[in-house]
Amino acid sequence: MPQWLTTNPAGLNRAELEHALKSAIAATVSILVSRLGHLPEAYWAAIASMVVMQSTLGASLSISVSRLIGDALGALTGALLAVYFGANVYVFGAGVLLLGVLTAALHLNRAAYRFTGIAMVIVMLIPRPASPWIVALHRFSEISIGIVVGLFVVFVWPELPAGKTGSPA
Repeated sequence: MPQWLTTNPAGLNRAELEHALKSAIAATVSILVSRLGHLPEAYWAAIASMVVMQSTLGASLSISVSRLIGDALGALTGALLAVYFGANVYVFGAGVLLLGVLTAALHLNRAAYRFTGIAMVIVMLIPRPASPWIVALHRFSEISIGIVVGLFVVFVWPELPAGKTGSPA
């Protein structure tokens, strides 16, 4: 562990400093992996890793599942609607409603629903030269990379319980 995390002359909250370091590592690795895969919007991987970085693996896993399901449904719906209707705002609104009904029918939480809408906006309404199916695949890949990296960091570097410093006794 870095020395600056075990000594704290400024009185800063050690857990918050450690979380910031873990988040920075996860975000940076996510971008690097996305760039290795030549994904066009690698920043989404960094955003996804920071969204899933929670204090515990259980909390991180829960938001990750919602994020993956929501992003997959939203990207798929966005691509399908974009292929047949383009960036039509009325069809978009109907798609948001459809995704709300679908996530409710599947008993998914509101986080999953929120992520469906975000993905659909990105795939359907932002003009790009690539096919909507390619945009959807890239979007899902970038988000998946961020989630996997974020979960990996939380798994290999768990947060210590409150009151524990990690310093030798």
